This record gives sequence, C-alpha cells and structure tokens, in this order.
Amino acid sequence: MPHIELQDLIDANDQPFVVIDREYRIVAANQRYGEAYGVTPGAIVGRHCYAVSHHASRPCHENGEQCPHQALFDHGEAVEVLHTHFHAGDQPERTRIRGHALRGVNGERYLGEQLFPLEASVGTDCDAMQMVGQSPAFLACVDNLARVADSEASILLYGESGVGKDLAARFIHARSTRAGGPFIVINCAAVPETLFESELFGHERGAFSGSSGLKKGLFELADGGTLFLDEVAEIPLGLQAKLLRVLETGEFRRVGGTHTLNADVRLVSATNRRLLDEVDEKRFRLDLYYRLAGIDVTLPALRERREDLPALAAFLLQRLAGSRRACRLDAAALATLQAYEFPGNVRELRNLLQRAVLTCQDGVIRAADLHLPVAALPQQPGAGTQPLAEIERSHIRALLDAHAGHRSRVAAALGITERTLYRKLKRYGLS
Repeated sequence: MPHIELQDLIDANDQPFVVIDREYRIVAANQRYGEAYGVTPGAIVGRHCYAVSHHASRPCHENGEQCPHQALFDHGEAVEVLHTHFHAGDQPERTRIRGHALRGVNGERYLGEQLFPLEASVGTDCDAMQMVGQSPAFLACVDNLARVADSEASILLYGESGVGKDLAARFIHARSTRAGGPFIVINCAAVPETLFESELFGHERGAFSGSSGLKKGLFELADGGTLFLDEVAEIPLGLQAKLLRVLETGEFRRVGGTHTLNADVRLVSATNRRLLDEVDEKRFRLDLYYRLAGIDVTLPALRERREDLPALAAFLLQRLAGSRRACRLDAAALATLQAYEFPGNVRELRNLLQRAVLTCQDGVIRAADLHLPVAALPQQPGAGTQPLAEIERSHIRALLDAHAGHRSRVAAALGITERTLYRKLKRYGLS
C-alpha cells in the first residue's frame, strides 16, 4: 500500500475538511478549513473542535445537538448533520457536516469532518443574518433550499403568509448558477388581470390604449436569471395557458407584437394555498401545476420553530432601531411572544415589534407594549387547546374590532394583502 501524507490528502478536498481524535482535538485541517475560520491550519491543530467551530467550552452534544463525534466514537456511526458554526468575528453560518470514519496506521480511529457551508457566496442581499434561525426545522429547510438551488428545475415554495418565501427565493437564486443574472419579482396578487399579460411579456407601442412606447416584460428582463412568481395561485385562469406555453417553449411575443422572442429563465414560484385544491376547484390548471412544481419546498411556520424567536426578535429590533440603540424585550414579553401562535408568522412579528418600539418606555418592551389582541392571547394551563384555525379566526376578529372594521389596516397588521384577508374573512364567516 502506498504511503500518502494525510495533509496532502485533505488538502486535495475542495470543501473544508478537518480530522479529529477521540479527545475532540483537531489533528489536521486543510487550507479551506483554515480560511473558513480566519486562521492557518497550523494554528488550529491541537485545539478542541467545538472551541474552533462553535466558540463553545464543551462538546456540542452536551448542548443538545446531534454530534458526529459522539455518533462515531460512541456508536460507530458516520452521520451527516446540520449545525450553526461561528466563523471569524462570531459570524454565524449554517453548515452541513458529513462525518467520515478514518483509521490511523496503528488502527486508532479518527473522525473526518467534511463541511458544506449552506450560505457560501450568497451575498449581502441574502446573508445569514437575514435568515435567522438555528432550530432543527429551520436548519433542515435551509439545507433543502441549498440542495434544490443547484438544480435548474422550477421550484414551488409552500408556506403560510409571512414565513419568508421571498427571502427563500432570493436564497435559491444566490446559490444557483444564475446568481450573476437578474432576480425579477412579480406579486401575482397585486397585478390587475387586464395588465397581467403585459407585465409578464411586455407590449409594443400602440398595443392598447395608453401604451405610448415599447415595454419589456418581466420574462424578457429575467433572461439568464430567475423570475419569482409570488402568490402564483392568483394568476388569472385565462392567462395560465399562455404562461404554460412560454414555460414549455421559452418563446413569447410582446402584446401587440409579431416577433417571437426567447428567454432563458429559471422559475421560482410561491403560494400559501394548496395548488392541487385550486386544481380541483377549476381555478388552476393541472398541467401548469406540474410545470411549476418541478421541486416543491415547504417553509416552516414560526410556531414550528419557536426556539428561533429570541434571536429573530433581537435581529428585527436591531433592524428597526437603525442607527439608534435597539430596544429589548423583557422576560415576560418574550414569554408572551413564545406562547403566541403567530398566524401572520415573521411578518406579523415584525409589525408587532415595530409598534412596540414606538410605545415602550426606557427602551424596554413589556408584554403590554405588544398589543396582542385579547382573543388571541394564549390560554391559561388547563383551559384546553384551540385549533389553529379558531385561533386565527379569533385573532382576525379582534383586529377587526380594534381597527373598527378597516380592512386595509387589519391586512397591514397581519402582514398580508387585502385580497388574502378577504379570503380569510370569507373562510371564517367574518365578512
């Protein structure tokens, strides 16, 4: 068997790679690993792995995380896990870690860790601090987004209103091979049906009354990049056949035009509704659904990752403060938020905090400053558990009372469009 230097072997790895012994000590690291943590590989060797990657004083499994080291040395398994590591300057980065069982020349066992940063080269528009979270549900979602970004398939993002589907779409674009191209967004719920075709495909001068000049459509503008169709379930049924034809051929004409144009566009769509239910109700074409849902990804609701709420709230308060000193939540306010169901998700959290910042005293936000509707506050222990739909209904009804039935203000408080609010009012019999 040829003798191969360990350092030469791990330096040949394109990803950050580190070798760890039974005592959690790093025995070798490649150049990419050193670059990730802002030190030379030589300065890492001999240190504990958890001190370098987690900036912690004890192994990650003692903090409740799934640990590749424990899996290998205690159970003989090589596992793949998701962790949040901290690089130079305490910057967090979500990372997929693949464990490898290694043997030394004398038969001793070592752990080889290969790292796959999920937000590498994402850029400032979608950095780690814009997608805040370390919960298992959120890390799994980010890992899924990173995986599907490498594909050229159309992606359909599912999730309730306010979960961050726009951020997820930007993350996918920034991770894809099209990152250098344009990222174009259209909110399908905000475009009148009469203008929808012109928005997507453009129009020629004089194509219709008021069209004084040539206008490029969003498909044309997104050539070589990504087109994000938000609220895709709102596309008028009459225009769905035209969109399907463009997706199948890549060809289209501007409204009033005679020349066939081509665009190379990667499509990402988002909805908070089950499109197959819309198909059953004859409001959405099944063939278009299959074109859009090449890969579907569901984004977790805020109540499914409550452990992220303290960091998320602190981040939003820092953003809301701007150049001023940020407000902070006291313990009772934070407990109230963590017990709340958040039907409007992260967008609703931001709106609640924005209002609280204006009314709090001495830079401290208390539970009363959050102005949660009484009907939507968590029940006392022993009072039973309400279904989510009933909680949302009570919350909307309380907001309608608080805003004297003013729908636009209620929609703003929930962080949703008036059209979405109208559907909820109809569903819950509040109209």
